[in-house]
This record gives sequence, C-alpha cells and structure tokens, in this order.
Amino acid sequence: MPHIPKDYENVFDHLDHGQINKTVILVSTLSYLTLIGWIAAMVINGKHNSTLVSFHLRQSIGLIITGAFLTLIPLVGWALNLGIIIAWVMGLYSATQGQEYKVPLVGKFYQKHLIFIK
Repeated sequence: MPHIPKDYENVFDHLDHGQINKTVILVSTLSYLTLIGWIAAMVINGKHNSTLVSFHLRQSIGLIITGAFLTLIPLVGWALNLGIIIAWVMGLYSATQGQEYKVPLVGKFYQKHLIFIK
C-alpha cells in the first residue's frame, strides 16, 4: 500500500520546482486522454490551480465538443474530424512539452469562450 500523507491537500507544497513542473505537464497531458482523463485533470487542477493546466483543459474540451458536433454531420463532418484529430495531436504534443500552443483555427476561440475553466 502506498503511503498517503495526512496533509494530502497540501501535497504539492512539499515538492521542489522541478517536480511541480513535471506534475503540471503530466496533468496537462492527462487532459487530452479521454473524457475521464479530462475530468481527472479538472479535479486535480481545482486543488492546485495552474495556468498551463487550465490552458490545456480549455483546448482539450473544446476539441472534444467540436469533434462530437462534427460527428453528427454525415460525411463532411466525419472528414473534418480528421482536422480535429490533427489538432488534438498538436495540443497533446504541446502539453507534453509544457508549452501553451493554441490549436490552429479554433484554439483562440476556445481560450476566449471557455474562460470559465480556471
């Protein structure tokens, strides 16, 4: 059994800067891995607010919503979903690098209109 500290709420307070940076990158990456991963990243970010994680949460949920809507449009929407997949890979890559890269065409829109995700 792993040891869970009693002050679990403040577990990040005991990490050095490098470890915190790696944790933030891991949580940012998690936000792109399925809707369950997004929810887990949202919960983690809620306790330890990070601008990088918030940025990638907005990008990834925007891609998930856009992809879901495009799936409802036969043929044309399905073809446009290829662009969403490419944007998803670009977002995932930038999260693993610890960078804030807005996905092409829709990234600025996501950051502007999904600002409630903090």
